[in-house]
Amino acid sequence: MKAIVLFGSPGSGKGTQARMLTQCLGVPHISTGDMLRDRIRQGSEVGTKVAARMQSGALVRDELVNRMVQERLSQPDAAGGFVLDGYPRTLPQAEHLCKWLEERGIREVVIHLAVDYNIIIARLTGRRQCPRCGTLYNIASHPPQVDGLCDLDGEPLVVRDDDSEAVIRERLDAYDSQTRPVLDFFRGAGRRVIEVDASNDPPEVVFEKIRQAMEADDCS
Repeated sequence: MKAIVLFGSPGSGKGTQARMLTQCLGVPHISTGDMLRDRIRQGSEVGTKVAARMQSGALVRDELVNRMVQERLSQPDAAGGFVLDGYPRTLPQAEHLCKWLEERGIREVVIHLAVDYNIIIARLTGRRQCPRCGTLYNIASHPPQVDGLCDLDGEPLVVRDDDSEAVIRERLDAYDSQTRPVLDFFRGAGRRVIEVDASNDPPEVVFEKIRQAMEADDCS
């Protein structure tokens, strides 16, 4: 079973690497950000409660996120493994996840994508997303074929509320104060942590680094 936790600051490339890993391993990509944004679009009660917090860059309550992730991991398609993207973000979430995995005899591996913050700000302020299919672009590194339009369905691209520079800085501050200690928790608890420099290489090269590191870890 491949239980992978992708760890890194906002804009470190977790979403891209998660999709590449799920295609390679045949397991689901579980993104708490995507799940919360889906609930906001659906106008659900949960979505209404978290919309303002997400738009301001604040983290959603641990109890809500823990319950949402636990329900998703309990679905049949995750029985053979999964890639977690954006979770855990706080120490209570990490403790909850480790307990849940240990109770089921699941041994996870944490992949930490390390990226310089100046690079992150440049990445995210240039990010654009298709509101229909969710495809991500970047006006500097991965622009659409037609400026401002999705390659797949021609939908006008949008800037996500959480990709403004002010919100990005809020998210990085939250990462430093609340999420970075989670990495120390995993290390201190003796969990497997793989460090990958994801600052300058294209996604395919970063993915190859991850693949090689996981193969070496499996053999150790």
